Amino acid sequence: MTTAPVTKKSIFKRPEKPYVHPYLGGVILGIVLFLAFFLTGNGLGSSGATSRIDALIVDAISPSHVDNNPYLLKMAGGDKNPLDDWIVPVFFGALLGGFASGWLNGRLKFTTTKGPHISDRTRWLMAFLGGVVFLYGARMARGCTSGQALSGGATLSAGSWAVMFAIFGGAYGLAYFVRKLWN
Repeated sequence: MTTAPVTKKSIFKRPEKPYVHPYLGGVILGIVLFLAFFLTGNGLGSSGATSRIDALIVDAISPSHVDNNPYLLKMAGGDKNPLDDWIVPVFFGALLGGFASGWLNGRLKFTTTKGPHISDRTRWLMAFLGGVVFLYGARMARGCTSGQALSGGATLSAGSWAVMFAIFGGAYGLAYFVRKLWN
């Protein structure tokens, strides 16, 4: 007696679904932003959470450094818990929501998107360096693209509009120098 081979289906293997139409996605994002303002009094953003996680790590390693640094002191000085802020659950919710969306839509996979003239290692290094520079700039600008463009732009903040023009202008200018990595 022979039995049919048993095929195990991974929980990560799901049929890939098409992306949401960009205009529909924009409307949904606008509704989420409105609800964030309406329910919490805060907009959307993420760079503040990474600063708070950094402050938590620094406070665990060297509390005296936190107490001598005005930037870290306001987040983690004394008895303050740096994770006790509205932006931390928003950060982790967006992270988990992204993974859930990727899984539900069949896009949760490990892949490196790159051009033919760049190695995987160089692509990861460039992505990491770009992320570090962008996060530093986001903290200098008092917000990331989510905080500045979405939340600041929705409230018609002139500074937010200036930052977004600078971000897009800088990216456009830098594209000339890194495009050879993609072609």
